[in-house]
Amino acid sequence: MNCCVIGGAGFIGLHLVEALVAAGHNVNLFDRPRLVLPQHIAQHEAVNRFEGDFLNLDDLAPAIKGCEIVFHLVSTTLPRSSNENPVYDIETNVIGTLQLLDAARKNGIRKVIFISSGGTVYGIPQELPIPESHPTDPVCSYGISKLTIEKYMSLYKHLYDLDYCVLRLSNPFGERQRVSAAQGAVAVFLHKALRNELIEIWGDGSVVRDYFYISDAVSALVKAMTYDGNNRVLNIGSGAGLSLNEILTAIERLLGRSVNRSYLPPRPFDVPRNVLDISLATQSLDWRPQVPFTEGLARMARWMNEHKH
Repeated sequence: MNCCVIGGAGFIGLHLVEALVAAGHNVNLFDRPRLVLPQHIAQHEAVNRFEGDFLNLDDLAPAIKGCEIVFHLVSTTLPRSSNENPVYDIETNVIGTLQLLDAARKNGIRKVIFISSGGTVYGIPQELPIPESHPTDPVCSYGISKLTIEKYMSLYKHLYDLDYCVLRLSNPFGERQRVSAAQGAVAVFLHKALRNELIEIWGDGSVVRDYFYISDAVSALVKAMTYDGNNRVLNIGSGAGLSLNEILTAIERLLGRSVNRSYLPPRPFDVPRNVLDISLATQSLDWRPQVPFTEGLARMARWMNEHKH
């Protein structure tokens, strides 16, 4: 198929582009200007690169033209930064996506696949693991925007028969993940541990999240291309939880030594526990995570050691 990956130069995007090309698809990769792509992607004959501003339809329209499937991976905010400026969050994420949906229906796109946030749309869990039917009460603007986009995708399906699939990802980790970002505990912790740097933890380290390896996230995205069932909103994660302290323990076991750590005051938008119920995705997509956390961690460490800067 002809696919467009919006945000294709990011962490998830690059892995997705690799998987799509390996499966024989043609890919239009859209992202911000001047981002450096790995050589094997930049030079691949099945990849066409498009650069521009997600909010500028003149930039975006050529990238989606002639495509059947559009993967929407772009987010301009993080959970922490979204609360600092909710107006910006709405202007850049919600309105930008509405423009994309309008362009998609006018260009004959068959399906839009959107990465939502399994870690923020539910808010403070009333039950664990969290099913898709759980109440949605986000405690950050980021989660509200993701949820709003989900609702608009449902509306466009109702009004214009634009098909869609929403994958509520938990916390994917793996090679090429940014280690300087304000999120991605596994990547940040492992990078600092390998360099013997101090690891700072918000709170007492008891916060629990659902972490899973990037190849499992990508396999769910690829399976969503051909999924035609009625469950269009699906949780994607490991189905199990790890605390920040347990991540550090796993890193110490992998490295065979202790790591330097310090604990900071907790952040108000961090819910205490978040673990996703992935049974609906397992049933609907015939998908389940394949890479255990410790194996994914070891792969990531090998990659980091081979790509030291």
